[in-house]
Amino acid sequence: MSSAPEIQALAEAPGYHARRTLPLRVEAMRQLRRRRTLLMGGVLAALPFILIIAFAIGGTPGGGDGGGRGGSRINLMDVATESAANFAATCLFVSAGFLLVVPVALFCGDTVASEASWSSLRYLLAAPVPRSRLLWSKLVVALGFSLAAMVLLPLVALGAGAAAYGWGPLKLPTGGALASSDTVPRLALVVAFVFVSQLVTAGLAFWLSTKTDAPLGAVGGAVGLTIVGNVLDAVTALGDWREFLPAHWQFAWADALQPDLEWGGMAKGAAVSVTYALILFALAFRGFSRKDIVS
Repeated sequence: MSSAPEIQALAEAPGYHARRTLPLRVEAMRQLRRRRTLLMGGVLAALPFILIIAFAIGGTPGGGDGGGRGGSRINLMDVATESAANFAATCLFVSAGFLLVVPVALFCGDTVASEASWSSLRYLLAAPVPRSRLLWSKLVVALGFSLAAMVLLPLVALGAGAAAYGWGPLKLPTGGALASSDTVPRLALVVAFVFVSQLVTAGLAFWLSTKTDAPLGAVGGAVGLTIVGNVLDAVTALGDWREFLPAHWQFAWADALQPDLEWGGMAKGAAVSVTYALILFALAFRGFSRKDIVS
């Protein structure tokens, strides 16, 4: 990597602006062309069709306890085939606990570590791209792709569900229904909360990505720690301490699918997730700013 005087000389060159280095569109196109991005998009887009086939083979879905914090009050599997909105909500229900964790961990955990594994990280920094700029660009793009993955699933599910089950109100297993005009805004609120709740996984993956040159280590570590959080939340002996676990609130979005919208659980869950995420992002930036880049 270039020495400090050389980098300083480049930084003072006419026309150089740190904010113009590594533009977001360039980073986004680099990530979009990668095979793992296309593969993950294909898996998420295929899930609704897999569920439709499973329901067609197995008959009317139902049963189970619903799982999670909201499972005792609402079991979406019982009404999965009532309408496109029900089907989209069910797709989110079955994937929010684990499947949607994977793209977040993949996009955020692979972003910096992959550059190190390719031995291209030091060349990016020698461009010169300021370290904070590099991290911000990669983090924003990674979070953008994570959000796109969470939006893709319900969008495909709404289209496939409309073709398979028709369009109509979102019927609740506890009785009643949400009007058709309210279903899309409520589903958008669900997606927004799922994204916020996954910021902890994003923070873990991104922090680990700045610590290792092995992308799989960062991705696997983030997924593993997320699973540990889910296991700890199942330990009822922890009592009220579980409320400090992001996993405890991962299904609080069920409150958005009630006739009367409730914000309490989602507000607490969002506060816990954002707090952990900000700490982890800060650790990533602080550690990377002092790290000796040799790859």
